[in-house]
Amino acid sequence: MSDDDEIILADLNDEDLVAQMFDDLYDGMKEEIEEGVNILIGRGWEPYRVLTEALVGGMTIVGADFRDGILFVPEVLLAANAMKGGMAILKPLLAETGAPTIGKMVIGTVKGDIHDIGKNLVGMMMEGAGFEVVDLGINNAVDGYIDALIAEKADILGMSALLTTTMPYMKVVIDTLIEKGMREDYIVLVGGAPLNEEFGKAIGADAYCRDAAVAVETAKTWMARKHNRASAG
Repeated sequence: MSDDDEIILADLNDEDLVAQMFDDLYDGMKEEIEEGVNILIGRGWEPYRVLTEALVGGMTIVGADFRDGILFVPEVLLAANAMKGGMAILKPLLAETGAPTIGKMVIGTVKGDIHDIGKNLVGMMMEGAGFEVVDLGINNAVDGYIDALIAEKADILGMSALLTTTMPYMKVVIDTLIEKGMREDYIVLVGGAPLNEEFGKAIGADAYCRDAAVAVETAKTWMARKHNRASAG
């Protein structure tokens, strides 16, 4: 892009600025996203509106194209990184206003497994969809998951594994939740290359998610069910 063609974000009206931010998110342009967020806040937009309309709206397009095979992991990671730049500005403002989140997720790779790219991508995409995410990292034992679920008052537990030898540990965690009478308190989502839907059902997870885009859609669906049950009860 030449200097003559350069888009001056501050010159755009709100609608065109949000549309440009969608393009910038798609292209993984972190500085432009940070600038766009600051401009909208400066124009009096509520932080939650910036999050939902500009960032979540843009990441929804990224997620759909990732799901459909138009975008691939490196491109989605760039988009998610740009989104995190905008989120870094919004997070303290959202905390001040007490803005709602869709739900809260504790996520981590299971004990014995040190793979984290897929898990990181899920966490980023979940944040991009408006969830609060607590990432426990890699090699997590059952006590670490349970302590985090309680301390964070989480809605969702996400577990990842990339090795066939570590997959069974997911069942250890779920069985422990059952033993402690906590299983019904949490939505349990599992994922990782060697897993499949049958395995997810066999170990008692609520759902198997084949990629980050599916994880977001699944989490939204289960959170809606949870809210509906709560309101019905």
